[in-house]
Amino acid sequence: MHKARFTLDPAFTVGEVNPRLFGSFVEHLGRCVYTGIFEPGHPTADEHGIRTDVLDLVRELGATVIRYPGGNFVSGYKWEDSVGPAEDRPRRLDLAWHSTETNRFGLSEYIAFLRKVGPQSEPMMAVNLGTRGVAEALELQEYANHTSGTALAEKRIAHGDKDPFGIKLWCLGNEMDGPWQTGHKTAEEYGRIAAETARAMRQLDPTVELVACGSSSQGMPTFAEWEATVLAETYDLVDYISLHAYYWPEDGDVDSFLASAVDMESFIDNVVATADHVGARLKSKKRINLSFDEWNVWYLPKWEEHAKTFEQDDWPEAPRLLEDNYSVTDAVVFGSLLIALLRHADRVTVACLAQLVNVIAPILTEPGGPAWRQTTFFPFAQASRYGRGQVLDVRVDSPTYETKKYGETNLLHATAVRAEDGSVTVFAVNRSRTEPLPLEVALNGLELTSLVEHSALADADPDARNTLDNPDRVTPHPVDGTTLQDGTLNAVLEPLSWNVIRLR
Repeated sequence: MHKARFTLDPAFTVGEVNPRLFGSFVEHLGRCVYTGIFEPGHPTADEHGIRTDVLDLVRELGATVIRYPGGNFVSGYKWEDSVGPAEDRPRRLDLAWHSTETNRFGLSEYIAFLRKVGPQSEPMMAVNLGTRGVAEALELQEYANHTSGTALAEKRIAHGDKDPFGIKLWCLGNEMDGPWQTGHKTAEEYGRIAAETARAMRQLDPTVELVACGSSSQGMPTFAEWEATVLAETYDLVDYISLHAYYWPEDGDVDSFLASAVDMESFIDNVVATADHVGARLKSKKRINLSFDEWNVWYLPKWEEHAKTFEQDDWPEAPRLLEDNYSVTDAVVFGSLLIALLRHADRVTVACLAQLVNVIAPILTEPGGPAWRQTTFFPFAQASRYGRGQVLDVRVDSPTYETKKYGETNLLHATAVRAEDGSVTVFAVNRSRTEPLPLEVALNGLELTSLVEHSALADADPDARNTLDNPDRVTPHPVDGTTLQDGTLNAVLEPLSWNVIRLR
């Protein structure tokens, strides 16, 4: 067996992990909200209709930022519909997902949900720049954040929320480069309205943090040119440019699917290069960071086929949409995407797993029934728990394999994070579907003396998954034989595996 190697040294680092890297996303799509996080009458529901079994899992998952309310949904969103007495809120047609939105769960309920999750989770609110604009964004910001003494602040207080919501992180629209987006705009059109909205929101509160829409994928025909045009208008007014990316095995090509993080890392590098070029052209000392506020494994072709079956007159409430059930293979790819984000922690300072519950999510629920963890739950929870600190610069020497989409690719994908107490966690994926991968890590100047644990998510059946009938079919398991001796870590990574190795 050929061995993979790398060296860890505290003198060589990437950057500090921003806790916002472990964000997630709640959109009014399918059952993410209704019968997902919100189900009055459920045996576990609290007095506000929030499922406490889901709350417990969200806390365990470690989601730090929760983006809301979309997604494509936000481009038709009227925030006023979502406040005030629930029984008075209007029912609306949602063009994005061909559904009926009841607005029973709205802005106040979203903030209440976050407060129940706990102080580790903060709001990330998107404003509608598809069918609306500057005035509506300002009204939402004032309603949500102004203390008192104005019509909108007093309206919030009258609705039962005396304390402001304190939303600091705002998305200026969603995927405005996409022709599928309600109110789709050219880069010039979007750049202008984003700049106008950002300028006005900063007049209301100079401390807000703003995310401009970047490309919906690296494969968009306008990619890079879109970012350059938008940032030319907004560079000094925003803090982040967004990236969105989803991955699935195209035409059954599993080997390329396992290397999806090659594309993600390329996407990040190219957006950084574009943003820095605009900054240089503007002679600005400011640095734009990246908000990777939608990412996941998503079997998109399944959705596209399903969308063709919609009856024009059928607008259901909270239909079952995008409820992908993830396998071990999916979880390994998912873990590799997490590694890619950590490897770029110097520039990717916000990221949101899309989505949180039921919709391409790490948590699944049944109406009136249980909630359970998907295979992808575990890599995210472990990364959020142990991936806090300084990312060490990992440059692997690895055996390779050939992929149709990305050419020759390393079998090992890895990173390492050093915590404040000096302990180190190695996150590693073995992309080989058939062979174990020996790993040797030289530890220079880290003063690590003991192995805390080596856990792996792997299975003899790469298609194994957790279901309603068997919710614990796949869980991480301990790995024997890993050693730390004389400054060298030696381990064997199982075929097709996500690995967490903790040292102190």
